[in-house]
Amino acid sequence: MLSRVKGIWMVLAATVLWGLSGTAAQFLFQQTVIQVDDLVFIRLFVSGILLLLLARWREGSGSIWRVWRDRFSNYRLIIFGLLGMLAVQYTFFVAIAEGDAATATLLQFLGPLFITIYVALRALRWPTGYELLAVGIALCGVALLVTNGRFTELAVSKETVLWGLASALALAFYTLYPIPLLRKWSSTMVVGWGMMIGAVGLAIVRPPWQIFNIDWNMTLLGFVFFVVIFGTLVPFYMYMESLRYIQPSETSILSSAEPLAAAISAVVWLNVSFGFFQAIGGVCIMLTVIIISKAKRKIAQDQKIGGSL
Repeated sequence: MLSRVKGIWMVLAATVLWGLSGTAAQFLFQQTVIQVDDLVFIRLFVSGILLLLLARWREGSGSIWRVWRDRFSNYRLIIFGLLGMLAVQYTFFVAIAEGDAATATLLQFLGPLFITIYVALRALRWPTGYELLAVGIALCGVALLVTNGRFTELAVSKETVLWGLASALALAFYTLYPIPLLRKWSSTMVVGWGMMIGAVGLAIVRPPWQIFNIDWNMTLLGFVFFVVIFGTLVPFYMYMESLRYIQPSETSILSSAEPLAAAISAVVWLNVSFGFFQAIGGVCIMLTVIIISKAKRKIAQDQKIGGSL
């Protein structure tokens, strides 16, 4: 029982830190000179190095290089780093820069819904009642979130909506694509290399040495440090460790704390305007994760019963 409570608190702390890091990023984009490209590169590069060092410490000095000697894994890792890790980070932060952390986080939270739709299509089966319910609630939630109940006009910018939905799609790819890699290698190693590859890919487009031209001060350094360490490394480690004590279906439900933390911190700290119907829309989007979790549990139970007959 104590282990389960520990796991619950760990995943809650991780998701709250992720939510707060989005608000911290919004502050950086609005109040400092740092750009999206700069923050994404720093986050990927520094977090990638730290995760690989952690993997080296936990698995041995030569462990982190074995993945590159595996012909099956190395090309998948490159695709994951560029189309998964870099894409999900970049689209999410652009959505924040174009709008606010609360809206961007809630739109990205549609990722599990896209995963559910993809899995149903790939399995050539009709969606379950729970899945159809999740789709309907999600569509209503998005409509309320982006219009605040006034369906003739948007309450947020079109760019925010497009980048937010792009981040949800990227999150779905980021979640599904590395599954074969995670069966062979540790999550720390896969995510660490994914971040490093994403950083290199971004560096080709935007030379990383431009970050040295930024007028750094203690406030800027402090918030960047928070986004990199307490918004990336610490919550990732806590989230993965929580899976030792509770079920993945429980972590997906508890992850609803992330958009909630982002919304509350953005409203209270940065005075982001969040209308009544937008709040209802946000609740609807968070409910979809709970419904999808129930749908997965029911499908698993049905398969188990069918296999035992």
